[in-house]
Amino acid sequence: MSGSHASLAIAVVVLGIALGLGSYTFAYARGWAYMTNDPRACANCHVMNEQYDGWTKSSHRSVAVCNDCHVPHNLVAKYWTKGSNGFWHSYYFTTGTFPEPIRALPNSRKIAEANCRRCHEPVVEAMGTPSHSGSRDISCIRCHGSVGHLELLSTNVADSTR
Repeated sequence: MSGSHASLAIAVVVLGIALGLGSYTFAYARGWAYMTNDPRACANCHVMNEQYDGWTKSSHRSVAVCNDCHVPHNLVAKYWTKGSNGFWHSYYFTTGTFPEPIRALPNSRKIAEANCRRCHEPVVEAMGTPSHSGSRDISCIRCHGSVGHLELLSTNVADSTR
């Protein structure tokens, strides 16, 4: 076997192993559930139980599911974000390297902020105050971060301006 054939064979074996492990992990973690709007999917791993429990007691439970607040609403960006978040959530959960308490990353806070403003736009505009109406200088989740989950620390409200 020539060097190029051996390299190709090694690449195919490595790719096969990666696809096999990825498929097994996806099936074991019920990854297909993350493609739905069912909030229980977000509590597939025990790490998110506190957030899920907080949501079930919150005022948003009757009007919003996880996807309404935590992913963009355009189809491509929604599934890109779900795929990316799913990969990194799986990675950190599997390796046990997730921070305690779980904290939203800057991009996640940006998405949540945009969704707050999208859903509550009529109210925000009606307020007419510089700190709310049309302002990007103030963050909804900085002051109202516990609304969706009822726990301030886990939503990282104190760090939402970073």
